[in-house]
Amino acid sequence: MDPEVSLLLQCPPRGLPKEQVRAELGPAYDRRPLPGGDKAITAVWESRLQAQPWLFDAPKFRLHSATLVPTGSSGPQLLLRLGLTSYRDFLGTNWASSAAWLRQQGATDWGDKQAYLADPLGVGAALVTADDFLVFLRRSGQVAEAPGLVDVPGGHPEPQVNLPLLTLSQPLLLGIASNETSAGRASAEFYVQCSLTSEQSVPRLQEMEMWTELCPSAKGAIFLYNRVQGGST
Repeated sequence: MDPEVSLLLQCPPRGLPKEQVRAELGPAYDRRPLPGGDKAITAVWESRLQAQPWLFDAPKFRLHSATLVPTGSSGPQLLLRLGLTSYRDFLGTNWASSAAWLRQQGATDWGDKQAYLADPLGVGAALVTADDFLVFLRRSGQVAEAPGLVDVPGGHPEPQVNLPLLTLSQPLLLGIASNETSAGRASAEFYVQCSLTSEQSVPRLQEMEMWTELCPSAKGAIFLYNRVQGGST
């Protein structure tokens, strides 16, 4: 396993459809206020804006926990417990120089090493074309996380991947990966089949020796795709 990523949860073979995934949202699943208050988050955010003035804050869902619950013949149900957080809090906790200390302190104070971290839930997809290629994108050099690296489609709509919805299958949840370069931030990874060929969609990686160019969330998606969908990429 690559040290940049770990698997928080692996779904059963072939993945879970949306009918077998349930979300529970509540303030009990928000992060805990930092020891001594959240002034440190404000300081980190103001410092980042000085260096990267194009950054902007936005609300995010926070993953507190994910549990597979057996339900008999209908298959397991996945329960996602979600709180609310923000991009600002993400940079001020998961990406702060104090992230390792915050994890240690969270374990000490709350029995949960993620208790003080924003942990916004990312999303990504192993998007497979009709001729069995995986689709990848190059991240912008101006983003705060993994600038310039290669990623799977996800997060927000990408103009370069403007694929008609009718060409895409319903997503199947493969599992949840943790990005160890950002203090364990989780990303839900999906499998999506596209009816277009690789030439009709977007450029893809040609050689897997480019693995070192993949960002951690993309690595998590590939690990889960190979395990759950039985891919051979």
